[in-house]
Amino acid sequence: MEKKHQINVLYIVFTVLAVLMLQNFLLSRSQVSVIPYSSFERELQQGNVSEVVVSENLIRGTFRNPVDGKSMFRTRRIEPEMADRLAKFDVRVLGETEDTWLTRLFSWIFPLLFFLVVWMFVIRKFAERQGLGEGYMSLGKSNAKIYVESDIKVTFKDVAGVDEAKTELIEIVDFLKDPARYGRLGGRIPKGVLLVGPPGTGKTLLARAVAGEAGVAFLSISGSEFVEMFVGLGAARVRDLFKQAREKVPCIIFIDELDALGRARGVGPLSGGHDEKEQTLNQLLAELDGFDPSDGLVLLAATNRPEILDPALLRAGRFDRQVLVDRPDKTGRVAILAIHLKKAKLASDVDADQIAALTPGFTGADLANLVNEATLLATRRNADAVAMEDFNQAVERIIAGLEKKNRLLNAFERRTIAFHEMGHAIVALCLPGSDKVHKVSIIPRGIGALGYTIQRPTEDRYLMSRKELENKMAVLMGGRAAESIVFKSFSTGAADDLARATEIARSMVTQYGMVESLGQVAYDKQPHSFLGQQQEMTWLERRYSEETAREIDCAVRALVQGAFDKAVGILTRNRATLETTATRLLETETLDEGDLAGLTTGLVRAEAAE
Repeated sequence: MEKKHQINVLYIVFTVLAVLMLQNFLLSRSQVSVIPYSSFERELQQGNVSEVVVSENLIRGTFRNPVDGKSMFRTRRIEPEMADRLAKFDVRVLGETEDTWLTRLFSWIFPLLFFLVVWMFVIRKFAERQGLGEGYMSLGKSNAKIYVESDIKVTFKDVAGVDEAKTELIEIVDFLKDPARYGRLGGRIPKGVLLVGPPGTGKTLLARAVAGEAGVAFLSISGSEFVEMFVGLGAARVRDLFKQAREKVPCIIFIDELDALGRARGVGPLSGGHDEKEQTLNQLLAELDGFDPSDGLVLLAATNRPEILDPALLRAGRFDRQVLVDRPDKTGRVAILAIHLKKAKLASDVDADQIAALTPGFTGADLANLVNEATLLATRRNADAVAMEDFNQAVERIIAGLEKKNRLLNAFERRTIAFHEMGHAIVALCLPGSDKVHKVSIIPRGIGALGYTIQRPTEDRYLMSRKELENKMAVLMGGRAAESIVFKSFSTGAADDLARATEIARSMVTQYGMVESLGQVAYDKQPHSFLGQQQEMTWLERRYSEETAREIDCAVRALVQGAFDKAVGILTRNRATLETTATRLLETETLDEGDLAGLTTGLVRAEAAE
């Protein structure tokens, strides 16, 4: 359970009272005069005492006229007989409390104890805020969460869509159950297994499933938890982690987000031999070399950025095996949905195959979120079960964003968006091999989407030809082509379409070698697929001349212009259908696959025109 740090009201009250008491003490000291008893007698005889408070040892009171600028006084009480007798000899009478060794000792020890208690309280609170539950004595201890066999309820039955990864890890489970079997021929189990894949694909779930299947202790920690504000803590925590694991063998150590700890050394302007992260990584490398996997200790780690890891960490003998946990295909998505749909009350029309077809590229975490969103939509409309329409709306909500019902568009904007979206849809319907159009809408969604067209692929694709890429660009340019035909001008609504079409064209030219004039040459590096975004090459990293750069720009421009011309040709031949469908879209705001099939029966297909 996550600990929440809150300010206790008692601390505030105590502080305010302490400040008030201190202020009162200082104020009274500044206004009270400590005088001898004889001076009190003299002022009393002169009639300058207006009020007296007598206690067992002290006399306090107020002067009628201030003495030395002070209006109040305090003196020690003296027996009247003794005072009268001493007054005859003109003796100055003072009062004093006897000071014993006990009072002196207490006067020294009490302040020390007080400040010691306050110091310990402050230090403990600071340590707790730093995540050190046992104070600074626990600085070098690992923060790994330890799960015993009974705590882990996850098995391979709870993991779907990553069958190849499960097959790789079954061997680890068999080794932990029967280590002697794998050593009879002289072989050894891999020391470390690195799970590599995009975020949300189930790497952490797989690691827990391995521990659950093997029935062994499971030590889980994030890579970022090794590095703290104190130098040397990371290395100490690595040592303590492996020490705990050796005491619990057979055992699995799982380090999540390994890239936070294992980033390549010597990269960056501030890196050096005394860098804290480098010391922590060096200690991890030493520990990986120092344990024998035959003892029943296995190290699992997960990362979605394998390209930035230190090569020494990935060499044979440390992380011997790398297991790819990739995005699931359609079959895998159906299997993942089968697990998550068990927890929901479904209507009879819900089909996992249709949902999987609508969600290409979704990870396991995305699919779990999809089922949850659909369940919430059904709950919001007070339905008895989750219907297929709830899943369709959930897909639209995740892909395009939330509906902006309060975003009011004027008549011209709605008409422009309707023709724009129908331009996409008609070009997609006319071109062979294009994904089926699932829905067209002019309801604004998300941050900047004023309308959207959803296409549903018939199957997962891993290779695409030049013709298919050109058709894909033509579909993207269909909205802009429709605006050009109908309104004889362009709007800002095609900005994202232009960017995506240009990116496809640039990849065709610089990575896929699909332009004959530039030869069979790759001019740009292939982007890392796990990062989720492509980093464009700067002019300093370019490995070709300005002349070649100009040829690349011309080739990209020609491909995008060719896609635009193809879209214009298709929409010109189907101008009547474009007008009819756009008018219907303005009336209903949404057209699904069945509506489009009835409205586009007279389309002139591209292959027929050619």
